[in-house]
Amino acid sequence: MFDAFVIGGGPSGATAAEDLARAGFKVALLDRAGRIKPCGGAIPPRAIADFAIPDRLIVAKVTTARMVSPKGRAVDIAIEGGYVGMVDREHFDEFLRERAAMQGASRLTGTFLRIERGEKTQVIWRDKSGVERSSAARVVIGADGARSDVARAEVPGGRDIPYVIAYHEIIEAPQAGTYDPRRCDVIYDGRISPDFYGWVFPHGATASVGMGTGVDGVNLKQATADLRAASGLTGCKTLRREGAPIPLRPLDRWDNGRDLVLAGDAAGVVAPSSGEGIFYAMAGGRAAATAAQAFLRSGRARDLALARSMFMSEHGMVFKVLRSMQDAYYKSDDRRERFVSLCHDLDVQRLTFDAYMNKRLVKTRPLAHLKIGVKNLMHLMGLVRPEWSGMGS
Repeated sequence: MFDAFVIGGGPSGATAAEDLARAGFKVALLDRAGRIKPCGGAIPPRAIADFAIPDRLIVAKVTTARMVSPKGRAVDIAIEGGYVGMVDREHFDEFLRERAAMQGASRLTGTFLRIERGEKTQVIWRDKSGVERSSAARVVIGADGARSDVARAEVPGGRDIPYVIAYHEIIEAPQAGTYDPRRCDVIYDGRISPDFYGWVFPHGATASVGMGTGVDGVNLKQATADLRAASGLTGCKTLRREGAPIPLRPLDRWDNGRDLVLAGDAAGVVAPSSGEGIFYAMAGGRAAATAAQAFLRSGRARDLALARSMFMSEHGMVFKVLRSMQDAYYKSDDRRERFVSLCHDLDVQRLTFDAYMNKRLVKTRPLAHLKIGVKNLMHLMGLVRPEWSGMGS
């Protein structure tokens, strides 16, 4: 009999399992072996601080972000006073699972099948040898990723969440050319992605090159090949290819009102516009663990709703702003051209990166906010011509 049974061992599930085990509860962490989540791998300083990520897991430290417009013009944005850490999900996720185990969580390898209820809640799962097993638990945390089987079976709305599909190729990092191992390139170009963006992210000895889209019929592999060609990366050795869905918005409800709560991609907590997921997955896992602890101590099923309310109270406004930005600027190449032009503004750069690095909307510079709001409106209305003086290219 477990106090908590966590389904999914990515950053969200591993964080929830660690927090619960650290608090003294008997925890199981179920994960499929051998799967590497397709991911750009960026984690901001707040994630490193909040979740005690050791420096040895940081395979690259990014100090510049390059925004590339549909016309190939670029804005280089320096990350002042810090860096964005890049991690390899294969090693990063395993570290988090092992850390949960060190706190006392029981690691199980297998695949979730279903939940059965009688006198006790039973999680039915299949182990790696194909044997069906049953584990009793007082509370279940579904952290099994986008298109979560747990969410679909247990939580209202879990079948209806919209997605984009992300695809990337891990390549050997080039030693020459325009590639910069301390720079992330974000490419806003309808020929690469008609509704999202493409990217080239450094990972030390390797690099992640990919794109995302929610438009049916887009050839993700061809778009990535085109991006590699445009970036001078065609000749680099391809080490692996990966694809996965990315949810576009948080679910309206994360719990089943009885004995289960969702976390991470299963709850839809990927940031709009940027597609950033690692920090928010870990924050969602911590929120789910907090709600589960409240439920385990009180026995009140309504306490499970704390997970969503806590998360959205802190991050909901950021998600709302980012969603508005994506809806406004990702509709066409003309809009994307204007968006990259707007990123040239120093006030936009400072406020955007402070929000990204620290995961909060900056409220200390009202005049700058007003200035940005006016510029944003003028760009959207086409009253301002894109300006490119002083750009990176």
